[in-house]
Amino acid sequence: MDVDTRLLRSFATVAEEGNLTRAAERLYLSQPALTKQIRQLETQLGAALFERSKHGMALTGPGEALAAAAPAVLAAWDTARRAVRAADAEASRVLRVSFLASAANEKTQPIIAAFRERRPDWRVELRQANWGDPIAGLVSGDVDAGFMRLPFPRQDEYEVLPLLTEPRCIALAANHPLAQRESLTMADLLDEPFIAAPAATGAFRDHWIAADARGGRPVRIGAVTEHPDDWLTAIANGDGIALAPASAARYYARPDIAYRDVSGVAPSEVALVWPKGTGASGPLADFIAAAAALAD
Repeated sequence: MDVDTRLLRSFATVAEEGNLTRAAERLYLSQPALTKQIRQLETQLGAALFERSKHGMALTGPGEALAAAAPAVLAAWDTARRAVRAADAEASRVLRVSFLASAANEKTQPIIAAFRERRPDWRVELRQANWGDPIAGLVSGDVDAGFMRLPFPRQDEYEVLPLLTEPRCIALAANHPLAQRESLTMADLLDEPFIAAPAATGAFRDHWIAADARGGRPVRIGAVTEHPDDWLTAIANGDGIALAPASAARYYARPDIAYRDVSGVAPSEVALVWPKGTGASGPLADFIAAAAALAD
């Protein structure tokens, strides 16, 4: 019998959290979907892995045995998968890098050009990440590194090279009453509905709804989006307003959207990130060096 590593990873996350809801948030799954996966794994193994109660998910004896073995199994699989990806990259001479929105802004192309100077027979393939799961490509090994906005989910599992910092602004429909003003404060926006990333993105979502600048006032969510086009459409339609990096006014200019300066919120930071413990070398090390040379 072969067990799907996806099921094993879900089991390990529930075992670590001791709570189905928190585990589902970490895995970007609904709670019913995660419950189904755990039951499927229990059926395959022929043993109950958890005792379920109102207090959480407690491991049974068989569950404790699997929890002890699972990390080594998953680590071995991750090592094998990275080896396959590295061999494929070497054969194709392609370094895959994920990005959010405008990547590293105007630094993106100079970084790629500097990498090509170091590796003239290689190219960089940029892959846009989904805001609903911004680290999916990094977790799966489909990309070697990523241009990310800080903070992001599971950030402590990645090496982080800060590249630039820029102010945040507010994006709102061009016909919104507040668009008549040249600048705003966070206090002006507290009662406005916000366009947000999915709740499962945790600190990433909190940063873009300015959770730390609300003085305890809860946020009103006007819409939840996962892609730039949907985000822009929601803003233009008046579903809500949204914090954005100042560069959004350059990269996502539209006649039906206004970008205004806003005070009272921390700036946005862009970094190049890659998994810890992978021993960055070869082309990835050269890409990191190229980025570091152009960092602020």
